[in-house]
Amino acid sequence: MDLGIAGRKALVCAASKGLGRGCAEALADAGVDVTIVARTRDQVAEAAREIGAKSGRPVAWVACDITTADGRAEALAACAQPDILVTNAAGPPPGDFRDFDRAAWLRAIDANMLTPIELIKATVDAMIARSFGRIVNITSAAVKAPIDILGLSNGARSGLTGFVAGVARKVARHNVTINNLLPGSFDTDRLRATMTTRAQAAGKPLEDAIRAARDGVPAGRFGTPAEFGAACAFLCSIHAGYIVGQNVLIDGGAYPGTF
Repeated sequence: MDLGIAGRKALVCAASKGLGRGCAEALADAGVDVTIVARTRDQVAEAAREIGAKSGRPVAWVACDITTADGRAEALAACAQPDILVTNAAGPPPGDFRDFDRAAWLRAIDANMLTPIELIKATVDAMIARSFGRIVNITSAAVKAPIDILGLSNGARSGLTGFVAGVARKVARHNVTINNLLPGSFDTDRLRATMTTRAQAAGKPLEDAIRAARDGVPAGRFGTPAEFGAACAFLCSIHAGYIVGQNVLIDGGAYPGTF
C-alpha cells in the first residue's frame, strides 16, 4: 500500500532502538524524510546510518535528551515543522509504589506526559496551517490494563492519554490527527528489564519469567518492533485521517476485554 506520505518530514523520538526505531524504519521505507532522536550519540548515529542504508534515503539524527527543554529545542531545530511527530521516551522504572518518592513521580510525569505535550504544542499549529499532520504517541498497554509494578508509567501515561483525548478533537478538522499506540509485550530491552524485576520479586530465574509472559500472550509470542512500526506508519498515512484520538492496543490479544 502506498501510504501517501513520501517526502513528508518526520521527527521520531527515542528511535535508536526498540519501538521508536521500528517506527523510524517504517516511515523511512515509506519515503519519509526522517530525523531520529536519542540520548547516546554513537547509538543514534549508527541507527541513522543503518536505517538510511536499508531504506535507501538519508536519515538525520540528533543526540539529545528529549525530556529536557534544551533537548526538545535541539530536536526541533534539526527537524523544523515536522509533518509527522512520533513521541516516545524511556519508561520509568518498575517497582513498588511505596518506594516512589516525589522526585520519581516528577521525572515520570516530565518524561512520559509533559514531554509529549510540549512537543505537540510546538508542532501542531504549523501542521494546522499546512492542513496535514500526524502525531502518534507511544504509550503503553498499561494505560488500558494497569500493571502493578509499573505504577509510575500507569499514572504518567494515563495523564497524557486524557490530554490527547481532548486536544485531538480540537484539531481533527484541519487534517491533523493525534493518536496513541499502546504496546503490549514486545521483544525490546524494556521488556527484559521489566521481566528481570518481576523474576527477582518472585524469586524465579529470568528465563522462567520470560517464558511465562510469552506463553500468556494469545499470539504465543512477543511482538516485533517492525510490526509495531508498520502500525505507526499506517496511522501517519493519508489513509488514517478519520482515526482521531484513539488508543490503539497492540498486544497479541493479551488484553482480555471486549471493549
